[in-house]
Amino acid sequence: MSDALLATLEERLRSVPATPGVYLWKDATGTVLYVGKSKALRDRMRSYLQSPRGLSAKTRRLVRAIADFDVILTQTELEALLLEMTLIKQHRPRYNVLLKDDKSYPYIKATLNEPWPRIFATRRHVADGARYFGPYASPGAVYRTLDQLNRFFAFRPPGRCADDKFARHRALGKPCLYHDIRRCLGPCVPSLVDQEEYRAAIAGACRFLEGRTEHVVRDLRQRMQQAAERLEFERAAYLRDRIQDIERVSEAQRVLRTVDTDQDVIALAREADSAVVQVFYIRGGKLIGAEPFSLQNTEDAADAQVLSSFMTQFYESAAEVPPHVLLAEHVEEPMIIEQWLSQRRGQRVEIRVPRRGEKRQLVEMATQNARRKLDELRAQWLNAEQRAVAALTELREVLGLAELPLTIECFDISTTQGSHAVGAMVVFEHGVARPARYRKFRIKTVAGMDDVACMREVLSRRLRRAAHGDEVPVVTDAAEDAAAPPDEPPAAPAAPWSALPDLLLVDGGIGQLNAAITVTRELGLAHVPLAGVVKGPDRDRFDLLLPGAPAPLVLRRDGPALALVQRIDEEADRFARTYHQTLRGKAALRSTLEAIPGIGPTRRRALQRHFGSLEAMRSASVEELAAVPGMNRPSAEALKQVL
Repeated sequence: MSDALLATLEERLRSVPATPGVYLWKDATGTVLYVGKSKALRDRMRSYLQSPRGLSAKTRRLVRAIADFDVILTQTELEALLLEMTLIKQHRPRYNVLLKDDKSYPYIKATLNEPWPRIFATRRHVADGARYFGPYASPGAVYRTLDQLNRFFAFRPPGRCADDKFARHRALGKPCLYHDIRRCLGPCVPSLVDQEEYRAAIAGACRFLEGRTEHVVRDLRQRMQQAAERLEFERAAYLRDRIQDIERVSEAQRVLRTVDTDQDVIALAREADSAVVQVFYIRGGKLIGAEPFSLQNTEDAADAQVLSSFMTQFYESAAEVPPHVLLAEHVEEPMIIEQWLSQRRGQRVEIRVPRRGEKRQLVEMATQNARRKLDELRAQWLNAEQRAVAALTELREVLGLAELPLTIECFDISTTQGSHAVGAMVVFEHGVARPARYRKFRIKTVAGMDDVACMREVLSRRLRRAAHGDEVPVVTDAAEDAAAPPDEPPAAPAAPWSALPDLLLVDGGIGQLNAAITVTRELGLAHVPLAGVVKGPDRDRFDLLLPGAPAPLVLRRDGPALALVQRIDEEADRFARTYHQTLRGKAALRSTLEAIPGIGPTRRRALQRHFGSLEAMRSASVEELAAVPGMNRPSAEALKQVL
């Protein structure tokens, strides 16, 4: 930071009051670098601009990048905390401690607002009258839990009983296979189960997720006895087996006999710039869930700051806040966080750091699990890094490159009989995919099926920007939804497009490779290493076709280079195909919606923005369709009838 800029910032800080609020440090482009809060804004912000000796290395890097700031005043510290959480979620600043991929954490949803409720996985948590459980750290944990729940309670199979299938079997008067294998009670056929019994099964599943297994077992025993009294012995035996399964799971969940309250246990494990937080969900003295969450940007941050950042981000989206939270270490501003959690729960929430007794044992157990997970992740990262170095080294040797190809770009084309042709670019750095640098191209100048011409257009649009120092044109979903021109530059590019890759791969044979050679020569970029990826008829080979080579270069079958090339090429194929399917789906969606009376352009855009696909609309209930802005129930019913 120059002396002139420092003087300017200090002059501006004189007008900042020493009251509660939020501050946003920005760089020269206006990008938010860091969001913080304080009960005395001016004093906190001045601390960044004092002598760098007392600052951590991470904070010194932040200060060097600062060129501007904004402040937002609040009435209380709690308001500052709430605003800080909102702004961090909105901007995801690079210097704030962040949950990795916090927007994608899955939940379990029980649609209690529907006549015949469903229980399924979702990534959207909205106030729609349904019950939510989570968040969970991984989709795998959600699907395992759903499978177990479905075995116990036989509700509509998750993901396999959409409303249209339910209605079809109701009209036929015959259930599907899942009823025959006792994985569904068959609510689609009224004679098989009444609504009261089915909703009782859903309530039991919810109580199981809450850890109230005693209530579940008591209800099942009562129903088993009633079935036996009616001489329905097969039904009674089925309920007996469910009781035994649930009791086995319940026994495995038991943690400590004297801890009978609801509480979350949170512990932190750190090493270098890596951090993992372990959360135990304890309900009624039973451990009903244990989820590890990875954090990023934790370098030089104190444990108290890391835990505070985690708690605010985690509980801001959590489906439930328990009355007690046990921590391994103290957090920053615990009273403010307690006040906020109590507000979210609607009742008092207590944060404690136990030092002895059984609750301390729980905290130590969580800490051990956090450490184990961190060690597991670091081993995975180390192995991945070693494999990447070996693969890049082999590629350098077989291609005769001067340096390791640390940055690799791969291009692919996807089309269906010339319709909705698109191109895709994926980027791998140090052998690792960088999705933020992926780009999508809608083909503009090629008519019909001509993959070679499409590849030439995509490479020209990418490389001419590098040759001329301009921004690359990009197609974004936001631009399409707003009917903007198809090529809009990103607001904040992940990397300068003047930087060329160390290796450029094109999916295809000699035609695609020659297109790449022609484009690079025309743009004066003939020095960029090129190769075509040639796949076998069954995608069982991934050989490299080099410029001027008489035959493809066959990579060692058991070598790391082949595994890396295959991963890059398949990722490019997946990315191109997904974009192509998206465009086709949107075209089909527009065509279908245009044929429905009462669904005009405004409603079409709202439905498309909310659901994204016809399949999602088919799976939605009438209530969910009617809840879309601009829709009403008659239009929702008409749409549901057509779909």
